[in-house]
Amino acid sequence: QRRRSFIFLFLIFCAGSGALIPFLGRDFFPRVDTGQIKLHLRARSGTRIEETAQLVEKVETAIKQAIPEHELGGILDNIGIPNSGISLSYSNNGLLGTGDADILISLTKKHSPTEYYEKVLRQKLTREFPGTLFYFLPADIVSQTLNFGLPAPFDIQILGRDQVANRAIAAKLAARIQSIPGIVDIRVQQPSDLPKIQVDVDRERAALMNLSERDVANAVLLSLSGSGQVQPIYWLNPKIGVQYLINFRAPENSIDSFNALNEVPVTRNTPGTGDGQLLSNLATLHRTQGPPLVSHYNIMPVINVFAGVDGRDLGGVLSELQPILNSFRKELPRGSFIELRGQAETMQASFTSLGLGLCAAILLIYLLLVVNFQSWLDPFIIVMALPGAAAGVLWGLHLTQTTLSVPALMGAIMSLGVATANSVLVVTFARESLSAGMSPIMASIEAATTRLRAVIMTASAMIIGMVPMALGLGEGGEQNAPLARAVIGGLFMATIATLFFVPAVFALLSKKREPSFHQAALSTAEPAPGL
Repeated sequence: QRRRSFIFLFLIFCAGSGALIPFLGRDFFPRVDTGQIKLHLRARSGTRIEETAQLVEKVETAIKQAIPEHELGGILDNIGIPNSGISLSYSNNGLLGTGDADILISLTKKHSPTEYYEKVLRQKLTREFPGTLFYFLPADIVSQTLNFGLPAPFDIQILGRDQVANRAIAAKLAARIQSIPGIVDIRVQQPSDLPKIQVDVDRERAALMNLSERDVANAVLLSLSGSGQVQPIYWLNPKIGVQYLINFRAPENSIDSFNALNEVPVTRNTPGTGDGQLLSNLATLHRTQGPPLVSHYNIMPVINVFAGVDGRDLGGVLSELQPILNSFRKELPRGSFIELRGQAETMQASFTSLGLGLCAAILLIYLLLVVNFQSWLDPFIIVMALPGAAAGVLWGLHLTQTTLSVPALMGAIMSLGVATANSVLVVTFARESLSAGMSPIMASIEAATTRLRAVIMTASAMIIGMVPMALGLGEGGEQNAPLARAVIGGLFMATIATLFFVPAVFALLSKKREPSFHQAALSTAEPAPGL
């Protein structure tokens, strides 16, 4: 009797539920608590590997103090860079040299939340080991896959040829984004504090001695790195026919000072041409610093600023990070650019694609129903159940404190499909009752009461089946919990919309329909003889 007021209030409720979207938060995929922690330690560039090993032992002691013994499963350390290039290519931790180490921590089955221990270790280790950089890497296979090989969800790339200016911008940017709540583990991937020895060759003096800068470089590399880099030498074993690479280099204990390095002999590549000279006669040595790692992206030199997220959704941090990046783009030198890559970029693209796919699905369903019902009005009444389902999804995520993610959007699509199917049942029966001569109000009431059992059983079966998944129990249960919670919330409101809102809309928009010509002909035709 008050269908106009009810329809208006219900639509206001559905539209007002959209105000929950900013408070839900956005994540690409929910984080899974696998009980594994991957801590990366970075000492000052140039630290010897034996000193890094001693530092790691002290860090292990601090970890055992922070994590109770009954919850600590084991600790494994990987120090330095792998010798194999294959192992290095499959690593996503951003190793730089002998001052880097990975500490893998495994917890027992009954343990406190992993995020809690990460937060405790982040504060404790930074306080007890000043000057050492600590950050956490994705430990489980799900996070590693979502990051697409990157060691952090946020990868801010500063591309350009002016490395000095870009490095200053990177340091300033890293200091600025520390003020964003929820952002952690901020670091510049390419530091510039590696101790180096620069050799400045006097080309005029070398030319007078019939030597070139290439001769000087080859002599230094031969002494420090061996002949395998500049003059590969192979020895063939005549007995077995196998050749071996032979490497000649000076012993490390023979080159332990500037004086020893100045006495390195320099000769021409061609034997018997020119006299040998000492390095001190051709070049001067002095100490300097430089980056231990040089990175490129599409040939362009790049400096990476990595950052992680803790205690906040990825979308919330991204919304505050974008204005800061836009302000820094104005300070870049000519020919430099700032690009945001990583999981945040993929999340934005996925949400946009799913949103467009959802709108396209609703449009295609409506057009399909138009062809099926041969009417523009009935399909419109059917899809009026979808606003209620969408509102139910938002309330289901809000009440369970679940962020909006790809599994949640997949659950929303599932609930919209079931809501459409139930609405088709009600509208089809109401249309048949209306064609039989009932009034629109009585036809809608008859349809809702007749299809009540079918609609409730369909929705209840799916809701009950989703309850165990919504609880997120078991290993990796957090991954699919948003899908189930979205389905439960969407179907709950969709059932109310199907049984009350859709019949009210049908009663308001439908008029008493006259029987069609075909139906009238069948009713007035005389029965055939013998029937």
